[in-house]
Amino acid sequence: MTSEELKEQLKQKTAEAEQILKEYLPAEEGLQKTVLEAVNYSVNAGGKRLRPMLMNETYRLLGGKGKEIEPFMAAIEMIHTSSLIHDDLPCMDNDELRRGLPTTWKKYGVDMAVLAGDALLIYAVETGAKALEYTKYPERVCKSLGILAAKTGINGMIGGQTVDVEMTNKELNREQLDFIYRLKTGALLEAAMLIGATLAGASSIELTIVEQTAAYIGLAFQIQDDILDVEGDEKSLGKPVNSDEKNHKTTYVTLEGLDKAKEDVELISAKALDSVRSLRGKNEFLEELIKMLVTRKK
Repeated sequence: MTSEELKEQLKQKTAEAEQILKEYLPAEEGLQKTVLEAVNYSVNAGGKRLRPMLMNETYRLLGGKGKEIEPFMAAIEMIHTSSLIHDDLPCMDNDELRRGLPTTWKKYGVDMAVLAGDALLIYAVETGAKALEYTKYPERVCKSLGILAAKTGINGMIGGQTVDVEMTNKELNREQLDFIYRLKTGALLEAAMLIGATLAGASSIELTIVEQTAAYIGLAFQIQDDILDVEGDEKSLGKPVNSDEKNHKTTYVTLEGLDKAKEDVELISAKALDSVRSLRGKNEFLEELIKMLVTRKK
């Protein structure tokens, strides 16, 4: 696949994910209209829609062809957005800019930002459950809802955020940092790919491979994020750089150094590609998407 073909496919698939997401957003009406506006503002602020794409491409790789994937594509992005809303809060990272726009708390206030993040978490489950309308295999949808909850909750994303917050201003060792990265960043990527595989009817062996692949992607993705926090451009990233240093956070770069971090991104992403290629089927776009995720400059 040439770089131009990849760009075109990426544009089309991002637009597809964007359209699916918009179809499941709540109407801004009723006495609770303010929080609904905050929800939609946060989701519509943009983004690469990587998690919905990874979910869909894993689903297609393993033979999935139905519409039941769509509610879950929307749901995973809602959960991702909820985590960004909460991350930006003054009590967390205290960031005022996200994707080139004022963060949710700066626009709507801290109270509405907290509620918008909470609303998206539970609305994501409500949205994912709508897949039951489109499937012949309700047990796969139920299992996928379980994955979504587990990878989001206390043993997933929120568990990782907890340790991340508690260890701010404290020295971390590599084991602690890997734990945070596996849960805070990796868990949602694992959820995305596991749900795609589950809805496609993957075997237990295939699910194990998919989860390991996603774990590699998540680690490489987060290390690249740490690199960009040091080397990136605020205008291109759409968010402040050197945020980790400002918040006195230990990162992969502070522990291992910039050169080693870049080296490890390459090694870990190669493992991810080897892993995905061991699955049945072939999806060239999925492979290119993985490469792009871990070499991105913004």
